[in-house]
Amino acid sequence: MFKCFGKGFNKKRHVASVAQVEKHQHLERKRMSRKNKTLIFKYFLNLINGAFLVLGLLLMGFGAWLLLDRNNFFTALDEDNHSIVYVFQILIGTGSAIVLLCLLGYLGIHNEIRWLLLLYTALLMWAFGVQVVFSAFIIIKKKEVHQAWHDKIDLIISEYGSKDMPEDIPKWTVLNVLQKTLQCCGQYNYTDWIKNKNKENSEQVPCSCTNSTLRKWFCDEPLNSTYLEGCENKINTWYSDNALTLIGINFGLLASEVLQILLTVSFFRHIKNRIYTEV
Repeated sequence: MFKCFGKGFNKKRHVASVAQVEKHQHLERKRMSRKNKTLIFKYFLNLINGAFLVLGLLLMGFGAWLLLDRNNFFTALDEDNHSIVYVFQILIGTGSAIVLLCLLGYLGIHNEIRWLLLLYTALLMWAFGVQVVFSAFIIIKKKEVHQAWHDKIDLIISEYGSKDMPEDIPKWTVLNVLQKTLQCCGQYNYTDWIKNKNKENSEQVPCSCTNSTLRKWFCDEPLNSTYLEGCENKINTWYSDNALTLIGINFGLLASEVLQILLTVSFFRHIKNRIYTEV
């Protein structure tokens, strides 16, 4: 009888021991599952965060270069009307904010700091709003920028080569580069240069309107060596293409930011649930 009782007791102990082992294994699997989930979250969040960091540095550097380089086409034509300058400043500000945002995001993601993750999400939403405004600004200001460029080029053509205005030489140099690069002449065509009164004779056009390699303001070149097409259409095409590209990039970033916000919120909830489970 005692023998049978001992066997029954040992059997119960064995069953209890197996149940404990299985429970321990189940908890260990759940713990490993949570750990793997955390690593997956961190991987994708850091991947997108790294892409934002590179983009932020590019935007900041590009905006600073355009704003500080006084010999580029944009700043030369935008001294009085500051629409282009505002765009450059927005690029610098947005780029700087994205860099700071990415650093905060990295700290929050790597160290699993919940309040930093919340701040990161809020700043992502702010960046989302800024980019929507920036895209709208580009669309709204398109006609204003076009008119400003149109009026400025007309003025530069009239004053080009004047001995009384040496301070405008950088503008003339930029216009020369523009005409030479785009292989165009004047606003609409080469006849726009008739209005210029600083030529030695009415037949002259800027050397940048021709195949000439001479380094002077005006040249006497035959018509077949002169660029006949004006720069207006080429500038409009360039601006439209680049504005659409910039808007396209912005909308791509907006989609990425929405994904990043969703992932960050999910990661925050995952950390919160994990802490409650461990407690």
